[in-house]
Amino acid sequence: MTAAPSLNLTTRDAAGLKVDALVVGSVSTDSGAQLAAGHGLPSAAAKHLAAVLADLEAKGKPGEVARVVAVPDVKATAVVVTGLGPADEVTADVLRSAAGTALRSVSTKASVAVALPAPDEAALAAVADGAYAGSYTFDAASTKVSTGTAKASPSPKKPSSAPEITVVSSVGQGKSAKAAVERAAVIGAARDLARDLVNTPPNLLTPQAFVDRVKAVVAASPGKVTVSVLDEKALAKGGFGGIVGVGQGSVNPPRIVTMTYSPGRTRSSKGPSVALVGKGITFDSGGLCIKPAGSMLTMKSDMAGAAAVAATVLAAAELGGPVAVTGYLCLAENMPSGTAQRPGDVVTMRNGTTVEILDTDAEGRMVLGDGLCLASEAKPDVIVDIATLTGAQMVALGSRVAGVMANDDDFRARVVDAGAAEGEDSWPMPLPRELRAGLDSVVADLAHKADRWGGMLTAGLFLQEFVGEGIPWAHVDIAGPSFNEKEPDGVIPKGGTGYGVATLVRLIEDHAG
Repeated sequence: MTAAPSLNLTTRDAAGLKVDALVVGSVSTDSGAQLAAGHGLPSAAAKHLAAVLADLEAKGKPGEVARVVAVPDVKATAVVVTGLGPADEVTADVLRSAAGTALRSVSTKASVAVALPAPDEAALAAVADGAYAGSYTFDAASTKVSTGTAKASPSPKKPSSAPEITVVSSVGQGKSAKAAVERAAVIGAARDLARDLVNTPPNLLTPQAFVDRVKAVVAASPGKVTVSVLDEKALAKGGFGGIVGVGQGSVNPPRIVTMTYSPGRTRSSKGPSVALVGKGITFDSGGLCIKPAGSMLTMKSDMAGAAAVAATVLAAAELGGPVAVTGYLCLAENMPSGTAQRPGDVVTMRNGTTVEILDTDAEGRMVLGDGLCLASEAKPDVIVDIATLTGAQMVALGSRVAGVMANDDDFRARVVDAGAAEGEDSWPMPLPRELRAGLDSVVADLAHKADRWGGMLTAGLFLQEFVGEGIPWAHVDIAGPSFNEKEPDGVIPKGGTGYGVATLVRLIEDHAG
């Protein structure tokens, strides 16, 4: 499990901070990299850095990092210069990414100060967020097991150290500036939890191990979150045929976890409420419609939606806003066996809808369907489900941009805007009525899959069938951005990214208004 960095704010002179590394920015010009305005360094330090950047033929482009030691009149052991690109294109997203790149380059350092140009509190928050995100490392030692059956520790031992990050503020240390940095720390810790869950090997994160991990984290959390669990017997008794069917081929039975944050209010009052539903397939072999071997290598990440929901509820509780938040983690392992679900089976979902199974590798929509039914029964103001649902999402939008579908155009726009504000890109997608006919079945109320064309959209149309009448709902397909198989980039580490946590927290905050 990742050790939590500390995130502090200061208005002190950056050159006087005695840290292992001081981060400043550079911008790209026709003559190469130049220090970004507002660095506040003494003249001797600025001249020295300019000479080194010129000698290195630095360009000041995003992703570029130069580390310089023994900088005159600077107490930091080293100065890290991170590229920002053209000065007139430095946005909050650019600052977030540059801070992440810089922190990753000094991952072994105990103390780092970040003095990037942040002219307002939104930019300051982005710098703090990026610095926290860039300091993430996964503790592989927590996954080591001895002989015998591997068991997941509900609270893996933390690494012995974590970076102390100080953000240098040019907008003061007022209440709102402090709140922005404190919020970044809360979201950063929650996102790291989601990353840890996704990165945990699947033999250590079965559905029950996921439950144990959530309970342990909730017990240690300062926020007030309650947890309830439906086991396989309760799920069968409650008519959750979708998730029961998906999980019946595994020796590790399914679970639905309900996490609830209820802000203090009288029993007679009803404030704003948001429900979140997360797909939590702890390993997806494809079931009897088994995946090719190469396609299974990242299937430990098929629970990234549930990880994002769990982390979001914890963050919302710690931030303590007025919105009641309930998260539903739909946890199952999709495995082939003599008891596994078959293509052609018909199951009955929580709301009584019968569904014909066509492809056991399209299991995520089945667990989500039951979760959406359960969420709808509580009649929240809005529902968002988030899931690594379709390969079609990646075909359409690539590996960095999520697809957002909804039964309400305004609510869809709110979800997309929340992501944009937090540096998590998404794109609004339609739910075309003409594609609904592809889900017709002659033996059940609904076929659970249509043909390949518009596969992301027909998955959304399927889920829509399980949303309670009159409840605004959005479906976020994160098949691409939830897991990075390539090298780290900006705030994005290799492996689990924690995508969706910041978007959902911002959406909850916006809903309060």
